[in-house]
Amino acid sequence: MRSIAIAAIGAAFFATAANAAEVAPDSVAFGTDGIVAASLTGAAGDPANGKSVFVNRKLGNCLACHVNSDANEHSFHGEIGPSLDGAASRWNEAQLRGILVNSKMTFEDTMMPSFYRLVNGERTMDKFAGKTILTAAQLEDVLAYLQTLK
Repeated sequence: MRSIAIAAIGAAFFATAANAAEVAPDSVAFGTDGIVAASLTGAAGDPANGKSVFVNRKLGNCLACHVNSDANEHSFHGEIGPSLDGAASRWNEAQLRGILVNSKMTFEDTMMPSFYRLVNGERTMDKFAGKTILTAAQLEDVLAYLQTLK
């Protein structure tokens, strides 16, 4: 019985330690020109999962506004935002993270939503109020994916 209690305490400690590395949306530190240098999770993202979030119409929905040749198997690429072909050659990791977290910090008049912000416009549906569009892990995954687009 004692070993079960010790295992449970250990599991709770490690789960808390893993979550402790995650930066809360209202605690993200922005640098010059809207960059966010530090990972939101303390770990590198997964580019394969990032692509899944990127193309998912109910998550990132990036294709609604951006062309991306790497996702040609998906239809209806938008042309409102810039093409993301070569995104990693135009923006570095900190710049891309900042744009994903709160695009308005970099591009003041952009239509792009802020993916890791608790307030996301005046016409937010009640069920989404006070919530981020993406989790910190999903955002880091999308970032890792964008970094593959050279």
